[in-house]
Amino acid sequence: MAPVISSLNPNHGSAAGGTAVTINGSGFTGVTTVKFGTVPVASFTLVSDSQITTTAPAGTGSVAVTATSPLGTSNGVTYTYSAGPVIIGLNPASGPTSGGNTVTITGSGFTGATSVHFGTASAPFTVISDTQITATAPPGTSSVPVTVTTSAGTSNSVTYTYVNVATPVITSLNPASGPTSGGNTVTITGSGFTGATSVHFGTASAPFTVISDTQITATAPPGTSSVPVTVTTSAGTSNSVTYTYVNVATPVITSLNPASGPTSGGNTVTITGTGLSGATSVFFGSHAATITANSATQITVTAPAGAAQSVNVTVTTGAGTSNPLPYFYVAAPAITGLIPAMGPSGGGNTVTVSGTGLALTSAVHFGSAPATAITVNSDSQITVTAPPGTGTVLVTATTPGGTSTVGAGNAYYLYVAPPVITSLSPAQGSESGGDDVLIRGSNLTYTDAVFFGTAPASFAAVSDTMVVATSPAGAVGPVTVTVHSPGGTSNGATFQYQP
Repeated sequence: MAPVISSLNPNHGSAAGGTAVTINGSGFTGVTTVKFGTVPVASFTLVSDSQITTTAPAGTGSVAVTATSPLGTSNGVTYTYSAGPVIIGLNPASGPTSGGNTVTITGSGFTGATSVHFGTASAPFTVISDTQITATAPPGTSSVPVTVTTSAGTSNSVTYTYVNVATPVITSLNPASGPTSGGNTVTITGSGFTGATSVHFGTASAPFTVISDTQITATAPPGTSSVPVTVTTSAGTSNSVTYTYVNVATPVITSLNPASGPTSGGNTVTITGTGLSGATSVFFGSHAATITANSATQITVTAPAGAAQSVNVTVTTGAGTSNPLPYFYVAAPAITGLIPAMGPSGGGNTVTVSGTGLALTSAVHFGSAPATAITVNSDSQITVTAPPGTGTVLVTATTPGGTSTVGAGNAYYLYVAPPVITSLSPAQGSESGGDDVLIRGSNLTYTDAVFFGTAPASFAAVSDTMVVATSPAGAVGPVTVTVHSPGGTSNGATFQYQP
């Protein structure tokens, strides 16, 4: 099948030839000849089966461009020779009313150009090649036709639009100072930054990113003393704001408070040291912390999560990275047992707390009440003095790893009210003992001992209001009967031994 041409780009050019033309279509593989009218081109490049690039020969008027392969000659597509220069495009196609920006004009037939006009205003220009001119836009308003004139005539016109672009204005720099080595990020705030072409610190150009019309971030180049910072756009160069280079020492950290925390992170850590101004990052091991406050001697951060281990904390500023200090990630403690698991409502008894991760315990609570006299015996055991309380409460331990959870055992503590005796039946018995005595009262469920005077008696707690005891042998006469439980020792009731 013969080749087919679908389009030419551009489809016009200088009568002197020399215009680069891209021929689009299909079936180009094997093409041997390309002609503009009857004139074969000197050379061409087969880019693909669907594209050929070549240079137009000299010519006049409109001619048919064809491609020939062993399968035949293609259809013809019209290419027009212009007697004078031809403009294809402008870059940019708009600019400030003040002019002064550089506009690249592309097209053909520009060799020997004698003038470039924006409307009626002449523009300074430089002929780069037969297909490209750079011109400096003169001041103007609204939209104007741009033309190029050579000895062969004046080109077609392409529209250039003047816009009211404000000269950029800088209002602040953050930070306004940095190390002489440069490399730190400076946020420039102001207005009119869209289309910024350069940022300078003094005479040194700085890499930059336009964030918005009101904000640019720039990387400060190396420098000394104080220099003016400026932003340049097509509308002009901004006012200058002073940036000061200082001999900034590498940061040094001397302490962390606290120096440990939960594996879940989220706690606030205060880092103290020197040279901490303008910190760009704080790392706990390989994890970045969130900086919430920063001064020359102190940084506060929110610790990231981490595994239960020690990691190095470092601070980085524009002057470098600090020495490391260790921070310990601590797993949350767990409580698995209490001995005893009950005690008097008035508190004051010693309770042994068993579990895991207890070595750094700083507080123990019985419900919401804090325990006292906390003694850490090991990572798995502490002893405390129980506070007053009522009912059944959850006992928790607090460490830098957080507050404990309930482990596999029992972490609940029962407050027991002191037992009370209201009557004995009978209230007398044989000196040889062996009499069953019904003790009535209240809070008797957890009875753990019954005494007739100082002599212990065997017993059985029947209910919260009744205990049955067997009297031990005793001397003739009265003795005081008492009941003991984890809630304490009861009041006394008189029992009479008889011969």
